[in-house]
Amino acid sequence: MSNAVKELLYKMADDALIIGHRNSEWTGIGPMLEEDLAFSSMAQDKIGHAIALYTILHEVLGEADPDTLGFKRTEKEFKSCHLVEQPIGEYDFSTIRHFLFDHAELLRYESLTQSSFQPLAQLAKKVKGEIKYHVMHADTFVKQLSNGNEESKARMQQALNNTWHLALGIFEAGEYELELTSNNIFIGEAELKKRWMEKVTPLLESYGLTIPATDESKIAKGGRKGYHTEYLKPLLDEMCEVTRTDIDAEW
Repeated sequence: MSNAVKELLYKMADDALIIGHRNSEWTGIGPMLEEDLAFSSMAQDKIGHAIALYTILHEVLGEADPDTLGFKRTEKEFKSCHLVEQPIGEYDFSTIRHFLFDHAELLRYESLTQSSFQPLAQLAKKVKGEIKYHVMHADTFVKQLSNGNEESKARMQQALNNTWHLALGIFEAGEYELELTSNNIFIGEAELKKRWMEKVTPLLESYGLTIPATDESKIAKGGRKGYHTEYLKPLLDEMCEVTRTDIDAEW
C-alpha cells in the first residue's frame, strides 16, 4: 500500500510545487497591484502544500527530506501534470488554468478529508480552507473577464479552448488506482474527474463560455509517468539554480 500512497502524494506535491513557482512569476507584472499580491499569496500557499506533502513522504513513508525532493530530483522523477508546467502566458491563460486546476484541487482535498491514510486526511482538513479562497478568486475573475467586453470574452473562450485538454490531464490514472480506492485512501481519478466536470461545466456555461468538445486523443498525458513538456526542465533549472551550485551544501 505504501507505493500507492507515495504515487498519490508525489503527484499532488509536484503539481503544487510547479504551479506555485509558475504563479510566483506574476509577482511584479500582474495587470493590477492586487493581482500581484493575490498570485504571490496563492503561490506561497501552493509551495506550503507541497512542503507538507513532501514532509509526509519523508517522515511517514521514508522518502528523502523535503528539500531533496523539491530541488534535487531530475525532470524524469517529477510526477507533475502538463497543465502546471506551461509558462504563465497572458493573464487569460493563467486565470483559466487557475480556475480549472484549483477546482480540481478543492474537490481532491475535500474527498481526502475522508481518507483512511490519516496523515493525508489531517492535512486535507487543514488546507482545504486555503484552496476555497483560491477557488473564490478564480471564480470571480473568470466571471468578470468572461462578462466584460467583446474582446475579453473572446480571449477567455480561446484560453479555455487551449487549456481544456491540458486540464483533463490532471486526472491521468496511476498504476495503483484500484489499491487506492479499495483501501479508501482516495476516491480515484475517474471519480474526481466526474465531480470536476459536474462542478466546472455549469459554472463556465453560466459565465457565457462554451465547454470545448473532449477529444480523448488530445488529453495531455504522460506527466504522471515522468514524461513532461519542454517547459519543465528550464523551470527546474531556474528553480533549483542556487541549490545546484553546491548540491551537498546546507543552506
